[in-house]
Amino acid sequence: MVSGGRRAPIRPHRDRAGTGRRGGGRGRPRGAARGRGGPPAGLGGHRAGPGPARPACDRRPAGAAARPVRACGRVRAVRRARGGGGRPAAAAGTGRGQRGGAGGAAACPSREAGAVGCPLRGCRPQVEESVLTIGKFHNVVKLVAFAPFKSAQSALENINAVSEGILHEDLRLLLETSMPAKKKKALLGVADAKIGAAILEELGYQCQTGGVVAEILRGIRLHFHALVKGLTAQSASKAQLGLGHSYSRAKVKFNVNRVDNMIIQSISLLDQLDKDINTFSMRVREWYGYHFPELIKIVSENYTYCRLAKFIGNRKELSEESLEGLEEIVMDSAKAQAILEASRSSMGMDISPIDLINIESFSSRVISLSEYRKGLQEYLRSKMSQVAPSLSALIGEVVGARLISHAGSLTNLAKYPASTVQILGAEKALFRALKTRGNTPKYGLIFHSTFIGRAAAKNKGRISRYLANKCTIASRIDCFSEVPTSVFGDKLREQVEERLAFYETGEPPRKNLEVMKEAMVEANEVVAEVKRKQEKKEKKKKKREKRRLEALAAAAEEMEDSVLEAEENDTEPVKKKKKKKEQEPLSEPEENGLEEDALPKKKRKLMGEAAQLEKKKKKAAKDLEED
Repeated sequence: MVSGGRRAPIRPHRDRAGTGRRGGGRGRPRGAARGRGGPPAGLGGHRAGPGPARPACDRRPAGAAARPVRACGRVRAVRRARGGGGRPAAAAGTGRGQRGGAGGAAACPSREAGAVGCPLRGCRPQVEESVLTIGKFHNVVKLVAFAPFKSAQSALENINAVSEGILHEDLRLLLETSMPAKKKKALLGVADAKIGAAILEELGYQCQTGGVVAEILRGIRLHFHALVKGLTAQSASKAQLGLGHSYSRAKVKFNVNRVDNMIIQSISLLDQLDKDINTFSMRVREWYGYHFPELIKIVSENYTYCRLAKFIGNRKELSEESLEGLEEIVMDSAKAQAILEASRSSMGMDISPIDLINIESFSSRVISLSEYRKGLQEYLRSKMSQVAPSLSALIGEVVGARLISHAGSLTNLAKYPASTVQILGAEKALFRALKTRGNTPKYGLIFHSTFIGRAAAKNKGRISRYLANKCTIASRIDCFSEVPTSVFGDKLREQVEERLAFYETGEPPRKNLEVMKEAMVEANEVVAEVKRKQEKKEKKKKKREKRRLEALAAAAEEMEDSVLEAEENDTEPVKKKKKKKEQEPLSEPEENGLEEDALPKKKRKLMGEAAQLEKKKKKAAKDLEED
């Protein structure tokens, strides 16, 4: 055995007094009578042998004889339970273990005052032992009040409030009705320190977290189905699973128009496409260079070279007629003429048709990848204008997306200080400089912005610090603003421009306070305009929906009227026929069958009227959709 981090001896070590303690303690363990051994295990004392000097709950002076702790604590607990003084403890559960409307908030005062009643004086091993069985746990905790959740939505609202450290009205009502009136004499045990601080601030009850409170709450969760009548373990587990799923879904929900995950994937794909297109273009250059090597010197751009390789094909077939097509690709008549002349005097080898087909096919693949990259860049620009408009206006869409991708999310980037944003992307250089005690890097990913390239060599570090500061402000505005706008990004960009001019010419820039006041005024105007447009859209949508419902109701009424009319028309001829049959004798049916065909004609007429009504309904629905 190992006790206190040291190896225990094989035989128990006894001190001079024979108390079974190590280290020369003076008195006997609490609860031990003179001339006798200590109390049995679990009653506050300790057996002879290695172990701690005295339990955590022992605060008596050494050498004083005492009664067993359990008996003493039970007497005090009974007195308090009968309405005597003292400090009863309560463990407030928020129903987190009971899900989907089956759970609720519960108040459970502790009976074991000596060991559990006050968590500051609690003895944790005794509580852990009592939690294991329901019989012992009933001796420690008693359920006094239980407020079940009204619905699954109510349970979700309560658990969201607890996770955010907000005191919900349901929990407030339970505590106000169940807790004692004398707040100073009550001690409330809670699982989360945030909700404990909220309860202390709003209701004034002292709260305790951790230690013995955690063990009591663990026992309540374990035996909750036995404490609450009519609740089974199976229904409790189903409720837990239901609320767990709904809580996770509520936490994962976000605005689909402001998703930074798409930006992270887009910028990663963009970088990968750049590498792949560069590799494939070099392969096309090398492959087609065997046939037309002079083209490499005339055209340097990869995308244009692949288009020319696909257009030219066999250089021997290039003539004056294809000059117009060459000018359309290279956008320069002089280059097109140079390509035509080089094809006539080229030193390249001849190429077979099958090789030429493969080169053209591969060139078309590279061209399609380049075109897809352009579309992806436009998509990234549009997403950045929705998610981080200020950051993209300040530093550009690509660099801003790289910062978000490297940080992991826009929220993480907003949490970073400016010093971290400045060297974001240069971690290897930073740690190498710290290891070798060299100069630390001045910039990381923000080096790709235009500001650092425009600054002089001596001012690059200064402008990178300033730019990182503005990037941090912009990312926080984008992350925590309700309506995204690029007004702040434009103003911050103007400040960086003024700082660059100050470094070059010495002209003093405007103060930050003045710039931010102007930005706030403009941002409020933009937000008001956006909200006005949203309200107009909602009104139009409501009007369209109202018209659609009215049209459907009118069509339904017309349909009912037509059906009633058709039924009346069917019943009248039958009555006439009956009268005729009563007055006149029955006549034999004619051979041509005209009388037999009279009834099907009426049916056809009714079917035609129903078809016309259906057409009218469809036409009304189309008109509403066009509106």
